[in-house]
Amino acid sequence: MSSTREMRLRIRSVKNLSQVTRALETVSASKVRRAMQADLATRPYSEKARKVLVHLARQPVQNLHPLLTDREPVRKVAVLMISGDRGLAGAYNVNILRYTLQYFAKFEVPVAYVAVGRKGRDMLARRRKELLAEFSQLPSPPSFMDVSMIGRLLMDEFVSQRVDEVYVAYTEFRTMLHQEPRVCKILPWEMEPGHGNSHSVFTYEPDSTELINQIVPRFTAIQIYQAILSSQASEHAARMVAMRNATDNAMELIEELQLQYNKARQQAITNDMLDIVGGANAQVQS
Repeated sequence: MSSTREMRLRIRSVKNLSQVTRALETVSASKVRRAMQADLATRPYSEKARKVLVHLARQPVQNLHPLLTDREPVRKVAVLMISGDRGLAGAYNVNILRYTLQYFAKFEVPVAYVAVGRKGRDMLARRRKELLAEFSQLPSPPSFMDVSMIGRLLMDEFVSQRVDEVYVAYTEFRTMLHQEPRVCKILPWEMEPGHGNSHSVFTYEPDSTELINQIVPRFTAIQIYQAILSSQASEHAARMVAMRNATDNAMELIEELQLQYNKARQQAITNDMLDIVGGANAQVQS
């Protein structure tokens, strides 16, 4: 009976584990929807700011904003790498770290990192990478004020010329089953191909220089904010899929253990019946 008792305890523990993974899947599904809604809510503002900035960039401006100024030669770059604070999300954290390190391995200048997420911070520290700062335990989804300090730090590093380029490495949310690591340059800002063909007409009040001074820092901050929202949606989606797979595996294991338990119990009952029959036969013969 000890074997069947051990199997009962194991079945119970696997059932408890499946309840935990199912709960984590439900929580992640709720969080990914909130992160997607927050991301969609910021896109109209971001697109309008981009259109105005593109239009302003095509106008003659006497003093170019410091955040738009290219520097040659580039002596050092900063990278904002966005990961998660927790595990149980499949290969989400490892994928963004591997992609980021491979992308910047070809750079011939020093690379310093700003880590968003405890997992990314720990992995970068183990690889002895230079860390300028780390931010963890952000709300899900965060407000714009929660991440504004990150943008301020990176802009200060760039304006003070301690770094000459700033990149953000994050995971772009495509679908619930597809999230893709990406690296994009945010400082100095570069006009993407196709964005310079806008024929929109804007009337500026006050002048274009004052608007550029206001829009460029805000647009840089909103880029960082959207990257964090997309990364959080990707993390929750990856965790939801991982927990669903874990729940399915647990249910399959429970079925297999239940079958083994039934066989062992049936064998024990058969052995008991054989012992009874054997004892009865012995008494009859005696």
